[in-house]
Amino acid sequence: MSDSKIALAIAAHPDDVEFMMAGTLALLADAGYECHIFTVANGNCGTAVHSNDEIIRIRAAEGHSAASVIGATYHEGVVNDLEIFYEPETLRRVTAVIREIKPPIVLTQSPQDYMEDHQNACRLAVTACFSRGMRNWVTHPWVEPTMQDVYLYHAQPYGNMGPLREPILPSMVVDITEKIEVKEEMLRRHASQKEWLDVSQGKDAYLVSMRELCAAMGQLAPRKVPYGEGFRQHLHVGLSAKDRDILSEVLGDRVQKL
Repeated sequence: MSDSKIALAIAAHPDDVEFMMAGTLALLADAGYECHIFTVANGNCGTAVHSNDEIIRIRAAEGHSAASVIGATYHEGVVNDLEIFYEPETLRRVTAVIREIKPPIVLTQSPQDYMEDHQNACRLAVTACFSRGMRNWVTHPWVEPTMQDVYLYHAQPYGNMGPLREPILPSMVVDITEKIEVKEEMLRRHASQKEWLDVSQGKDAYLVSMRELCAAMGQLAPRKVPYGEGFRQHLHVGLSAKDRDILSEVLGDRVQKL
């Protein structure tokens, strides 16, 4: 089957994609890909001032706004924060989104990360991709199975560490220097998180932290670059007929292997 030019970034919460993989998604958009962002949770716990219903509405609007910066489509969360569990009902809903979008390129979070929501969103994404063509795996809502090859990439965990501080290094670094301002603008659209994190971490902490993480990743590349995003590619078995690194094929020398 020929590859359609569709890319999906799937993560736990609104703003997770912007932190860890939006620069690469922006490059794919420039390469002619139809881009999608899906957050499994709705972000309802990311506030100290708003009611539950208010913050859900606010964060959905912010997700749509951030996605619009690169012409992407935003898909709203299907569960509350801290309720991302690897269980059948949530998996049925995540698989429905995968089948609806039919993405050959999927970017998701690391299997090892500092919080369970991130890790479980990753597990759900992997199994949803794996089960995309299984007719007897019934999605909610029902979406016809799809058989496109999927090339799945895991973004780096925060600080390049697992939850027990074990080092986790990428297998590739994408040079996103030309997209760092776009990435920052996407993150800035999550204004409620600026308010939330300004109180807890200091003014513009989330923007500063994002740039620092990307700068550190750029220094891991064999040919150092100002800003980078790191990834590891998931084993192709059950996902694609051939073992291909489609991200490198599409983005060329912007991708450096470690």
